[in-house]
Amino acid sequence: METALARYESRIDADIFWRPFQLNPGLPKGKGKNKLEMYQEKFGPQRIKAMIPHMKTVGEEVGIDFSYGGFIGNTFDSHRFIWKAREIGGSQLQNKMVDALFAAYFENEHSLGDPSVLQECAQTAGMSSKTIQLLLNDESIGWAEVENERKQFQQKWNCRGVPLFIVDGKYPMSGGQPPEAFAEIFEILLKE
Repeated sequence: METALARYESRIDADIFWRPFQLNPGLPKGKGKNKLEMYQEKFGPQRIKAMIPHMKTVGEEVGIDFSYGGFIGNTFDSHRFIWKAREIGGSQLQNKMVDALFAAYFENEHSLGDPSVLQECAQTAGMSSKTIQLLLNDESIGWAEVENERKQFQQKWNCRGVPLFIVDGKYPMSGGQPPEAFAEIFEILLKE
């Protein structure tokens, strides 16, 4: 998507909204479970054996060094941080927050259920210490907003996995897509 947007930056004014989705809402908060073991339970050892090398290759092509060690905890609080970043700093702060979370989880093997990881990511993104502490100390901040948004997008778009891109509120694209797939949609939008 980012590659395609770069090609169209003079013709399309894009505002990216990151929406909440939980692959496994039953995970415990905090450190959680061993990431690789959980993936093997969910997808099976044989499928994981094939998926990991493929994902590493795909990631390298776009500058992501996927790592499958570490732990995975409940991600709901990370969505509250993403929501708050958008509320106080628009798409720019929200994108920085998501970038920090993705690097922590996908590359640095940190659990997004760990409050200290959320704090570090929010600091990296540029969120104020006061806001970070409010979110860490009061789990009700953003809870209803995130839960409502999660349900809304799951119901409206039948979202069962990620990534799910919804371009201009009407063109859903499921799974990783090449830049050309986005370019096709952008061309349609430019003709409307």
